[in-house]
Amino acid sequence: MTLSILEWLGEQGVGAMIRVDAERMRDGGPAWTFAASGGPLDAGMRADGASVAECMGRALLRLREAGLDVPF
Repeated sequence: MTLSILEWLGEQGVGAMIRVDAERMRDGGPAWTFAASGGPLDAGMRADGASVAECMGRALLRLREAGLDVPF
């Protein structure tokens, strides 16, 4: 599902990425980061999570709060 969301965002003119930080994972921190900017977003945004599901859940909430109706 994450790749479909990234593809949809790109089609809306939003540059987005998701990454995992192995060092933060080893330290027990929120290893996953989602970042997006451009297109209809007024400002860049970031969401972090301990798992990819948590990270993307937070990202989808923030994207919807910013006015993007992500269809996933």
